[in-house]
Amino acid sequence: MVITGWFVALVALGVVPVVVTGSGWAILGWLGVVAALTVLDVALAASPRSLTLRRELPGAIRLGESAPARLTVVNDGRRTLRGLVRDAWPPSAGATATRRRLSLRPGRAATLTVTLTPFRRGERRADGVTVRTIGPLRLAGRQATHDLPGAVRVLPRFSSRKHLPSRLARLRELDGRTSVMIRGQGTEFDSLRDYVRGDDVRSIDWRATARRDDLVVRTWRPERDRRVVVVVDTGRTSAARIDDEPRLDTAFESALLLGALASRAGDRVDVVLFDRRVRGRVQGATGPALLSSMVETMAPVEPELVETDWAAVPALVRSVTSRRALVVLATTVDSPGASRSLLAAIPQLTRRHVVVVASVTNPALDETILRRGTRDEVYRAASAERARLDQGRVAAALRQVGADVVTGAPADLPPALADRYLALKAAGRL
Repeated sequence: MVITGWFVALVALGVVPVVVTGSGWAILGWLGVVAALTVLDVALAASPRSLTLRRELPGAIRLGESAPARLTVVNDGRRTLRGLVRDAWPPSAGATATRRRLSLRPGRAATLTVTLTPFRRGERRADGVTVRTIGPLRLAGRQATHDLPGAVRVLPRFSSRKHLPSRLARLRELDGRTSVMIRGQGTEFDSLRDYVRGDDVRSIDWRATARRDDLVVRTWRPERDRRVVVVVDTGRTSAARIDDEPRLDTAFESALLLGALASRAGDRVDVVLFDRRVRGRVQGATGPALLSSMVETMAPVEPELVETDWAAVPALVRSVTSRRALVVLATTVDSPGASRSLLAAIPQLTRRHVVVVASVTNPALDETILRRGTRDEVYRAASAERARLDQGRVAAALRQVGADVVTGAPADLPPALADRYLALKAAGRL
């Protein structure tokens, strides 16, 4: 049973007969009348159990976008239902207008619409629907919660897709170049042309030169159907938030942009989400199906508060491909102590593959370093400077063991990684 504000006001009105009569029995009599009216009101209220509820939910929502969630209420009872309906969603679902007043005659149906604008990735689940019915006297009523499970999958934002058209234009320019100056693995023969000063002498085709009695060089184009393996670190360091975004989400943005670009370049992209176990895997998907599989796999994955087992990564990459590939490790280049296991695993990868380590940096460090007005700010600046120097030392150590390092703020890392991919293509290293 539930009571309303009218019930409280009616009880408070009992002060009047007490003041008028000056007798304590007056308040008892008044409370008896109120109790009788309340019991009658509850008995006349429609049963909240005599309802049929149905949900219509969107299959998936991209982070930051909005979609309607519809709840249909059917009154199967014999009395008119007057009251309140509450559709319970977690705060991260960004639900608006979850409470609605309802007046529904017997046999009628009503549809309530809740707008969802989630601000966290993953599965957002509805807890249930609470129905409160009020009697005709508006003093009290009944309340019941219906177990009506529902879930909406919130996909990664992929805001970095705005950088894709410009990178695709550069890719087309790269594919249309008449020659590649560096000849080596990752290029394939295209055509013959006359020698021009500055061409690599190793590209001279001596047989064609002998036939034409003039220097002729082979032109090369970036080879397609190469392998790109992206390993996303889902360990504890990926849980840190930078610019109000988890590092893991920035890694997902980088992987999505690189996957879209490499797929359009004709390369095969495989993605593995890993800490101490494989949290998700995308293999064998190409074209539009690749991005769809990636966002579906990434959506429910949250950071695991464990240290990533980097010693297992070389074997993991071998299980994905035995061919030479571009291996991208989306992780955190942090303090030397935390990166020791990563540094130990890199040489096993660089023996066969081109390795790029992509790490998000905190732009707030630069602002903190410049603020030195007070004693506290000086200490914070020194700490920020130490953190930046540690990151620089780890990056230098990674380069010494053969890896390439790409760093940037959350908004800058995805396009920077895409640019490095294009640079490796242009250099013939893929």
